Order: sequence, then C-alpha cells, then structure tokens
Amino acid sequence: MTDPVTDMLNRIKNAQASQKEGVVIPFSNFKYEIAKLLENEKLVGKIEKKGRKAKKVIEIALKYENKIPAISGMRKVSRPGQRIYSPAQNIKPVKGGYGISIVSTSRGLMTGKEAKRQRLGGEILCEVW
Repeated sequence: MTDPVTDMLNRIKNAQASQKEGVVIPFSNFKYEIAKLLENEKLVGKIEKKGRKAKKVIEIALKYENKIPAISGMRKVSRPGQRIYSPAQNIKPVKGGYGISIVSTSRGLMTGKEAKRQRLGGEILCEVW
C-alpha cells in the first residue's frame, strides 16, 4: 500500500456504498486527525481508537439520512507522486461551499475554510462532499 490516506478514503466510500454501519481502519495519528475533522464537520458519526500497539484501529460510525450516505463523494488531491501545495488565497471552496477540503498546514490538519481564515497555506490532501 503506497498511500494510507487513499486507502482510508476508499474504505469509507466502499463501506457507505454497501450500507455498513461503520468501518475499521488501521490506526495512525495522521488518519485519526483526518477522521476527527470529518467528525467535526458532521460527515461521519463517532470516532473511536481501539486496540493496543500493533493492533490499534480506528472505528468510524457512518452517517446516513434516509439510507443516503452523508458523504456523497471524495477525492484525493495530493498524491505521493505529485504533491499539491497552495497558498491561503488560492484555496478554493469545494462544490460551491457544500464540501470541505482537508489541508495539511504548519499548524496541523484543518479544513480549507479554517486555513483560509487563519491565512495558512499548505498541502491540499483531499476533498470531501
């Protein structure tokens, strides 16, 4: 597996396509921070860390409204072969403001709106709508 973030996004997308209640993802602090951002934006349900040492996982409860997933789409912007960096003034809204972009800044992970508000640029990791 080359890119763990892409793997995480694909697991969430596949679990929602098959109407699962939740998804289990191998733990890393980086993926946990991304999951917390999705939870704060109310795109997924409760996030939990489980397990110890090498068997640590992240359990993500998925959200649905009338059997329609809360996340209708997501895409990875910055890839291992081509990193995409953007200054704060060039961070664009996702789907006309209905989605979020996740940006890795010098002050940690945050949404595109928050990065723009704090005037911080960084690597655009992914977009979720």
